Amino acid sequence: MMQTIDNYNFSGKKAIVRVDFNVPLNKETFEVTDDTRIRGALPTIKKILNDGGSAVLMSHLGRPKEGPEDKFSLRHVIINLSGHLGIDIKFADDCVSDEALAMKKALKPGEVLLLENLRFYKEENKDKDGMKGFAARLAEGADVYVNDAFGTAHRAHASTAIIADFFSTENKMFGYLINSELASIDKVLNESKSPFTAIMGGAKVSDKILVIENLLPRIDNLIIGGGMTYTFVKAKGGRIGNSLCEEDKLDLALDILKKAVANNVKVYIPTDAVNADRFDANANTAKSKTDETPDGWMGLDIGEETIATYIKVITESKTVLWNGPMGVFEMDKFAAGTTAVAKALAEATAKGAFTLIGGGDSVAAINKNKLADKVSYVSTGGGAMLEYMEGKELPGIKAIRG
Repeated sequence: MMQTIDNYNFSGKKAIVRVDFNVPLNKETFEVTDDTRIRGALPTIKKILNDGGSAVLMSHLGRPKEGPEDKFSLRHVIINLSGHLGIDIKFADDCVSDEALAMKKALKPGEVLLLENLRFYKEENKDKDGMKGFAARLAEGADVYVNDAFGTAHRAHASTAIIADFFSTENKMFGYLINSELASIDKVLNESKSPFTAIMGGAKVSDKILVIENLLPRIDNLIIGGGMTYTFVKAKGGRIGNSLCEEDKLDLALDILKKAVANNVKVYIPTDAVNADRFDANANTAKSKTDETPDGWMGLDIGEETIATYIKVITESKTVLWNGPMGVFEMDKFAAGTTAVAKALAEATAKGAFTLIGGGDSVAAINKNKLADKVSYVSTGGGAMLEYMEGKELPGIKAIRG
């Protein structure tokens, strides 16, 4: 039977914990600019310490090319983490050195050791032949393995999947963050209340096709937004000007629409847009119907008519999943649609709907509008959430569940 963190007593135990501290840093001072992921790991760390155990934390940060780079050093997160836990954090400037092992072995109950960036070693994620030995070195000196990094659960890396092989079933488990992620996604997939609306935005239909196909038998409404809008519009014979379009996915878009009809799903495609004469924050703007985009112009946000329609559908829903923005919301001129969706989700939640937000841009939009505490759940794992919703088995999840 799978071990759970609630039932486990960490007293006198050293736990090696895979956390997701892949956080954004200020480019000049290297201070953490958004500590959402660090805060997400705190309940698991505190449980270990409160039980009388000690925690060895491991994570990646960024995408270092080869070997150590200061801008990707995890020592930059120590001040933030220490502030949240109220204790000094020990730091090993390598993750698998003899010194790191000695620091693990010397760790006392109530203490936390942070290991240096896992991806300074290609054996973490690139060197397949070296992964097992690397995972064994990470596991050495620890009594129990806890995976609490949902954002990397879809990767078969040394620290997310292979390391679990070095611990018995009763000494490996998920942390609180992964448990809550899986519970929230499973609730949407298996216990959704109708009307269930899926909002899919972003640039490409091809990125979302598998999720959409897996959701079609479950949902009542499919709302489309972002750049993928224009692949659908062109597939239906509309004029899209210079708007983003996957020319080789027009048949795919039509196929999705046919499958939606077969599943009694109502598909909402933007009817009007805010256009720009170039992809620039200071571009000239003009409005048009999405299927009448003038030559030389591109649609960068949904228009007022579409916003009104989407707000009505969302606020009348009982379950809502949101993945992907409605436009180029990083530019204020093209943020209205994404902001309106974020606010509609908060309103739906207040009326009793279960709302799940996932994907970096959607999460950024929720945080930008300070609505994270006004929706049901904000997922920390964009790619992992999508793959789980596609019905794929995630290596980091399988390593614990078996």
